[in-house]
Amino acid sequence: MASDIEHAARAAQSINEDAVHLRALAAGNKNALEALFDRYQATVYQTAVAITRDPQLAEEVLQDTFFRLYKTAHRLDTSLPLAPWLYRVAINLCYTRLKSLRAWTDSFHLLAERLFVPAHTLPERAAERNDVHDLVHSTLAELEPKHRAVLVLYYLHDYSIGEISEIVGVPAGTVKSRLFHARKLLKARLEQRYGDADLLLPDPA
Repeated sequence: MASDIEHAARAAQSINEDAVHLRALAAGNKNALEALFDRYQATVYQTAVAITRDPQLAEEVLQDTFFRLYKTAHRLDTSLPLAPWLYRVAINLCYTRLKSLRAWTDSFHLLAERLFVPAHTLPERAAERNDVHDLVHSTLAELEPKHRAVLVLYYLHDYSIGEISEIVGVPAGTVKSRLFHARKLLKARLEQRYGDADLLLPDPA
């Protein structure tokens, strides 16, 4: 309960701080854009790399995402969290570039990390980490970006089904279907090698 309260307090503080920067940005203060870029560049870039598998392309997505923020700051609702808006823009930009490049491959280093139960809980799994990474990477390469996107948002960024639905602009049922499809493929590959995949790939809440 205490952790939930602390999380809610941090989220509220983040919204308030972002709102101050957004209002300043809307008034033409470019230092506010720099402050927001410093706060979110890592996670936006991380998301773009996970979907595109191309660091240069991900850097372009990152820059374009914040350029759009610069252009539309005056229209954003400052009472809402900024991160979901940034991820939605970044994901859509990734889709646009991937459609033109036909780059349907992936590299999910950070996502693979999040698919593990912590090593202190299951110490016997720690030695398998690199091997599982390779398996996860090769399996995710079989998925389309729209399926990778929900995995990134769910397992890497800890968004709920409803929140992902708003970010990617599809019904919650579609999010669940994409997440189910992606997990089913991953789970099958993990079970082929390790047996009980539920320990490595927890079910969505």
